[in-house]
Parts: sequence; C-alpha cells; structure tokens
Amino acid sequence: MPTQLETDLKNADRVATVMDSAFQIPGTTIRIGWDALIGLIPGAGDTLAALPLAYFLFIGWRHKLPKHLLMLMVGRQLLDLLIGSIPLLGDLFDVAYRANQKNARTLRDALANHASLSKS
Repeated sequence: MPTQLETDLKNADRVATVMDSAFQIPGTTIRIGWDALIGLIPGAGDTLAALPLAYFLFIGWRHKLPKHLLMLMVGRQLLDLLIGSIPLLGDLFDVAYRANQKNARTLRDALANHASLSKS
C-alpha cells in the first residue's frame, strides 16, 4: 500500500502533466496542457489556471516543507499569471515555462531529500 507521501507525489505529477503537457500539437513535438488552453479565456483564464498551486502548497504544508520552498512555488505561479495575462506572448510563455511541472519537481526533490534526512 502506497504511503501518503507516494500518493501525494503521484497526484502532483498527474496535476502537473494535465496542466502543462497533456496534449501534443499535431505535426510537432510541442506539448501543451490545460494551463495554456484555459489561459486563452480572456480575463479569468490565467487566474483559473493558477488553481493547482493550492494543491501543491497543501502537499508542501502537509509534509512540512520549508516556507522558502512554498514561496518559490508561489513566485513561479505569480510569474506565470502575470506574463500569461499578456495577449499572445503570455500564451507562448505558458507553453514554454511550465510552472506546474517546475512546482511538482520542487515538491518531489524537496520531499525526497526530506525523506532521506529523516531516515538518517
């Protein structure tokens, strides 16, 4: 039976994949996710696309990650939100930056390090 940590990391990876790279643009190797698609909605799209951050922060809080890592994740999402709100340039930025995958990787790396330290 998987531990809570394993389940949380698996779910964080799933959310990041769905948001940042769920679909391949036909005829290219470029992958996009719901973040880029939702971001096309004028006004509220980029704000809605930032909602997965709450889940990543919850996982970090649950596993007692340092506040500076949680703030790093918030900063990435704010950058994605601010630049993503610029028409066209923001949409291209959403495809390239992949804030959700960066935040999921931060969780995975920090929690793997935390787990190895607690076993020592």
